[in-house]
Amino acid sequence: MTVLAFALDPRLRTRFNVLIINLAVADLLYCTVLQPISVDSYLHLRWRSGELWCNIFGLLLFLSNSVSIITLCLVAVSRYLLVAKRAVFARVFSNHGLILLLISAWALGLASFGPLWSVYTFVPQVCTCSFHRTKGRPYTTVLLFFYFFFGLGVVGAFYLLIYRRVRIASKALLRYRLSRRSSRKKPAAVDQETDDSGVESGPVKTCSSEMRSQDELDHNTNDINNEKSFLSTQNSATPDKSASDKYQAPAPTSATPSSGTSGDDNEFKRVTRMCFTVFLCFVCCFVPFLLLNIADKHNRAPQVLHMFCANLTWLNSCINPVLYAIMNRQFRQAYNVLLSRAAAPFLHLRASCQNLRS
Repeated sequence: MTVLAFALDPRLRTRFNVLIINLAVADLLYCTVLQPISVDSYLHLRWRSGELWCNIFGLLLFLSNSVSIITLCLVAVSRYLLVAKRAVFARVFSNHGLILLLISAWALGLASFGPLWSVYTFVPQVCTCSFHRTKGRPYTTVLLFFYFFFGLGVVGAFYLLIYRRVRIASKALLRYRLSRRSSRKKPAAVDQETDDSGVESGPVKTCSSEMRSQDELDHNTNDINNEKSFLSTQNSATPDKSASDKYQAPAPTSATPSSGTSGDDNEFKRVTRMCFTVFLCFVCCFVPFLLLNIADKHNRAPQVLHMFCANLTWLNSCINPVLYAIMNRQFRQAYNVLLSRAAAPFLHLRASCQNLRS
């Protein structure tokens, strides 16, 4: 549904959302192709599709997982650059740069797990085709460390940087507004707009403008708006306002600073909750699998425990698009449109049946 929403709604076709779609495609590969075969092996407790398909299954399984982890890292990096260094984001995640990053993600996953083709086999502990626990070492150990431990650390580190950056910027913005209010000058209120990354850009720039003159502040905010228009990552569905509308001075009432601060606090909480949810789900899905494989070197743990931990990692493929897309207002609106269109024929049929009965 995320892919359909991206294809049907032009507003969703932004550079950041391309990463979300790449994540959805990687997870869709497992959910549509690999998951039904996994269910069959669970029901029969053996592999029934032949040795060749076992090799293909193992390769596609780890390819989808590796691309999913790489895309999670790209999402975390892009969110941080949107908050801290928008000019760098514009260069790295340009149209050509984004295509190169996506191709590199799939190529890296294929190059990493392709050499294991000869050691993919049916593993009774997880009741599915995977690489052999001993024949693939130490190469498989290096891959697990690189993708899971290093990937997990990168995602967590960048979301921590986002959290600290937004927290410092929010405090600086509050101090700036209080100082402007106490000086009894008419501040030029800048309406905060939120792009589809879920992170405000205004407070970050205000953090540096707190120690500048008013002319420099106006110049910087104009640069921000120009960059936001260039990136096309605005999350608001309303048309852009003119520069004069954005910089109208409000009446000097006591409600203005408090209402602006309240909006900033709500946005800060939403970003914090989203970052924490993504990181926590990533940890909960992959850490049990990693710890079990490290601790159970001699395969003495019960089969049901191995299967449970393996399914937790696969569960991450199912919830990744939900975590990133459901927290985006434009995706939610697109979902509502898709569901309404899908339900329209059934509602029409129901109405027709009721008319016939009456």
